[in-house]
Amino acid sequence: MSAPAPAAPAAPRAEAVLDIEGMTCASCVSRVEKRLQKLDGVEASVNLATESARVDYPAGLDTADLVAAVREAGYEASVRRAVRPAEADEHDHDAPAHVHDTDDRPGGVTLRTRLIASAVLALPVVVLGMVPVWQFPGWQWVSLALATPVVVWGGWPFHRATFANARHGAMTMDTLITLGTGAAYLWSVWALVFGTAGQIGMSHDGGLFAPVHDPSSLVYFEVAAAVTVFLLLGRFVEQRSKRRAGASVRALMQLAAKDVELEDGTRVGIERLQVGDRFVVRPGEKVATDGVVVEGHASIDESMITGESAPVEASTGSAVTGGTLAADGRLIVTATSVGDDTRLAHLARLVEDAQAGKSRVQRLADRISAVFVPIVIALSVVTLVAWMVAGGFSGESIASGFTAAVAVLIIACPCALGLATPIAILVGTGRGAQLGVLITGPEALESAERIDTVVLDKTGTVTSGEMTVTSVTPIGGADAAEIGHLVGSLERASEHPVARALAALAAPAATVTDFAGIAGRGVTGTIDGHLVFAGRPDFAEEQAGPLPAAAAVAIDAAQAQGATAVVAGWDGAVRAVIAVGDAVRPDSAATVARLREMGLEVVLLTGDNEGAARAAAAAAGIDRVIAGVLPEQKVAEVARLQASGHRVAMVGDGVNDAAALATADLGLAMGGGTDAAMHASDIALSGHGLQPVVTALSLSRRTMRIIRGNLFWAFAYNVAALPLAAFGLLNPMIAGAAMAFSSVFVVLNSLRLRSAR
Repeated sequence: MSAPAPAAPAAPRAEAVLDIEGMTCASCVSRVEKRLQKLDGVEASVNLATESARVDYPAGLDTADLVAAVREAGYEASVRRAVRPAEADEHDHDAPAHVHDTDDRPGGVTLRTRLIASAVLALPVVVLGMVPVWQFPGWQWVSLALATPVVVWGGWPFHRATFANARHGAMTMDTLITLGTGAAYLWSVWALVFGTAGQIGMSHDGGLFAPVHDPSSLVYFEVAAAVTVFLLLGRFVEQRSKRRAGASVRALMQLAAKDVELEDGTRVGIERLQVGDRFVVRPGEKVATDGVVVEGHASIDESMITGESAPVEASTGSAVTGGTLAADGRLIVTATSVGDDTRLAHLARLVEDAQAGKSRVQRLADRISAVFVPIVIALSVVTLVAWMVAGGFSGESIASGFTAAVAVLIIACPCALGLATPIAILVGTGRGAQLGVLITGPEALESAERIDTVVLDKTGTVTSGEMTVTSVTPIGGADAAEIGHLVGSLERASEHPVARALAALAAPAATVTDFAGIAGRGVTGTIDGHLVFAGRPDFAEEQAGPLPAAAAVAIDAAQAQGATAVVAGWDGAVRAVIAVGDAVRPDSAATVARLREMGLEVVLLTGDNEGAARAAAAAAGIDRVIAGVLPEQKVAEVARLQASGHRVAMVGDGVNDAAALATADLGLAMGGGTDAAMHASDIALSGHGLQPVVTALSLSRRTMRIIRGNLFWAFAYNVAALPLAAFGLLNPMIAGAAMAFSSVFVVLNSLRLRSAR
């Protein structure tokens, strides 16, 4: 029997981001996606808010084919080039999430210009059409002259999109706009030329619902002009708001320095900096790129990265992040990563990826929008015919039917539906980036909202992950200040993690002579004439004989808390018992309390011993503790919670947490955690402390509430307004204003997330 043939290796894949010009609604999104995905092996996700498409395609496919596919769909596209942070500019058309302030084409007339000019021309048209007392002889011909540039030139962004899509057999929301305003305008021209509306001295009775007996005496120039202006206003506000919402990525990219001073004093562009180069950071300057401090001391402002206002002290051996600011002091830093490999670039990519993604509700909205336009056009025709038949084809029925049909076309444009989800995601993820919460995509938002249980790792999550002195117990009447001075000075000569914690007790440190250490047991040395020792209890007994009863009690108390007990003394006597442990973060207790207020159950899951786990849990206010588990057992514990019906969020920072983070319904990686934890998580927290967990969950919940509210109003608006329009209860001009307002409402509602905390 022959051996089975080996499986063919997976074909290599590539990814590209396309910037797309001309999309205006969810129907546009659906059309572009379908056209791209007709290419073999191509998967595409198109986002209206960012005006971009993220495409996964076979590596052998030329990106020119992707651009051609978009153009075949009726839109312009270009492949986004990779932009280094230093190159990003607010006005760079290649910058992520850029929104043109033009008619969707660089170099065109701006929407602002079209809006202002159209509004100036449309105002007298509306006044003349609605106020009979101001209707002078020949006013209708003046309305024609003023309305024509508004409808044709002012509305050109909509008409251009309609014609472009029509060439490819597609109908979008722009189709409805063109049909609605075009029908009102062309009917009016026909009535002027062939009907009775062109007679000098003719006037309208005025009013939105005035009865009409001769439809050929009616002109709708005010409707066509006003609707165009309202739609331009909605489009202008929408684009301005989208640009503000997408500023988070640009802001991140702009944090990086433009140039850098090398150690030899030479100043070069940031693009010339290489890994291993040593560069200078002066007070008030940005750190040019990620690196390690080799000389100097400074306070680093990381608020633009982490969202925290408190500066972080950096000295020899400290890691620093490109884009942060040296508040004081001078540093010499060795570059460890440059360009696209920096933390700043990584954060920008995370945010951009999140903003380009789609939630399940957005995909549903896209599918609905794809079939909506033909249905609306059919409904408009049915409305016209029904009015004519019901009125016996009288002049009044024809006029009323036409008005209702135009109102149906205009009111039905569900532009708000296409913006409901992506705008909220754009703003929410951008705000998260400002607060040090990096959300990987819409799925993370949806998962975060459903969480009912939060599982916290201990070391590096609930605790700081660094050894610190938790208590000092003087023995035999020793002075606490003297204990700190002598023991801290002694331990400065050691590199042990416990020694580094003890060394912090001495400020300033004294000179140590005759230093000696026994690995794993303790150290001795002479300081200010005293023979000082510090180490394990058995080591202390060798130095000073049997331990006093008070020392034994202090040792037992420290060990019961999971801390390391260091016995210290000098001149042959035990003077202190110092407990060293991994201290609970200052904000852990407040964070746990806040999580409980949010209705979440909190569990501590750790590989540490029971004593240390219970002590940390008690300090943080956590009741449920699972201790002594291996990394694979953490996965099992998370799975067990899920099997019991819980939606679990896992918070961790280490390699041993990566599998559990990936298994949980929502994984949150702590700031400063390992790359493995970051890659396995759904949300990366770049700030210090545990508070960003609350920020991440509350922001996710609020974003999803905004999305649901947007979708409700977008759907409710169309469901409620269409019957009103069909039954003649909604004037087309009011319909246009309402339709434009719906899009503006969705955008403004989403922008409330910019104030989230």
